[in-house]
Amino acid sequence: MAGHGALNTEYGRRRMRLARLTIGILLVGLALFVIIGEHLAGASADAVINARLTTARAPIAGLLTFDTPVLGARVRAGQTLGFIDDDLANNSRISDLVDERARAEAERARLEGALDAVREAIAKLEERAGLYRSQRLEQMKAEFTASRAAEEAWQAQIHLYQNMLNRATRLTTTGAERMSELEQAESRLRVAERELERAQAQTAAVEVSLRAAERGVFLGDGYNDAPYSEQRISELRWQESELTTALTAQTTILTAQRERLNAERLRFARTSHANLTTNVNGILWTMMTTGGERVEQGQDLFQLVDCDSTMVTLSVTESTYNTLKHGQRAQFRPTGETHVFDGTIIRLAGPGAQGVYRNLAVAASPRHLERFDVTLFVPALLNDEELRCAIGRTGRAFFEARPLDWLRQFWR
Repeated sequence: MAGHGALNTEYGRRRMRLARLTIGILLVGLALFVIIGEHLAGASADAVINARLTTARAPIAGLLTFDTPVLGARVRAGQTLGFIDDDLANNSRISDLVDERARAEAERARLEGALDAVREAIAKLEERAGLYRSQRLEQMKAEFTASRAAEEAWQAQIHLYQNMLNRATRLTTTGAERMSELEQAESRLRVAERELERAQAQTAAVEVSLRAAERGVFLGDGYNDAPYSEQRISELRWQESELTTALTAQTTILTAQRERLNAERLRFARTSHANLTTNVNGILWTMMTTGGERVEQGQDLFQLVDCDSTMVTLSVTESTYNTLKHGQRAQFRPTGETHVFDGTIIRLAGPGAQGVYRNLAVAASPRHLERFDVTLFVPALLNDEELRCAIGRTGRAFFEARPLDWLRQFWR
């Protein structure tokens, strides 16, 4: 029995050692799987946060003045960093246009004065013509009344002479009067009849003149169809029309000259002074000139990093590169951070991609250029205050699932 118990104890110990050995081998295998899986998964260790550069150039030639910019300072779009003044700009064209406008304004003032004088003369002549018309009508009415009265008087005189002739005829027949008395009575009657005819003709003439005057036409010696005042008004109306046309044309010319002058002043302001404003939200990255320098139009002044274009640039081995596709999902973890950001492959530039880095803040290293270039877009970086514009910050990028991804998901 003692021997049998000892055998069982030895067997249990062996089984325990075998179990420990098995567990140890499994743990070592798991560790090797994790380590090898983490390292062999498609990844890049030289990933860097990058962004596009924008270069500000001198819009005009002149003296450069900076508002004490600090290299690396954060800037916002539309911010003024300085200005350029061109003290050699030619403004002779403005002087010429000012002189032209002064002459045009003087001519307009002359035309306005002449037009006012003509209108004032017309007003006075119209008043005079109106007074003449009313008085002339009154005169003609009086002449017409007098002519009618004379006509009636001669009619009465004829009636009297007719009676006297009848009496003289009776008396001559009876021998009471001489023949000379009869002849004298006949003569007086004939003269009265002629005077009546003359009075009637004069009445008709006065009536014709009166009716014409009531229609605005005056008949008489020294007149055509209107008095002098109205004829003069007609001449002045023609002058008024000419002056009004000339004034309208001069006003149009003056308006055009003002527009040309304003356009020339605006052009001169643009070519003699220019503010230097930023076009992106970002960082003042490079200063290519200093304040006080005279710069030429189109000369590079400074460069800005566009923080709204933040991306991740990296390089991978050829074997990893050949497994990647445009639009493929990827992950980026900044160095020293536990948080992993999701991203997307937006460019596969391949080997020797030096040209694509000409407009990027961080250039590719010689080692980077020996590998295959990849660019990631990581949207979450734009919302991270610390990493949004952390240009040059390094990290690692991953393109395949790794053994510890489940644990990383747990710690997110």
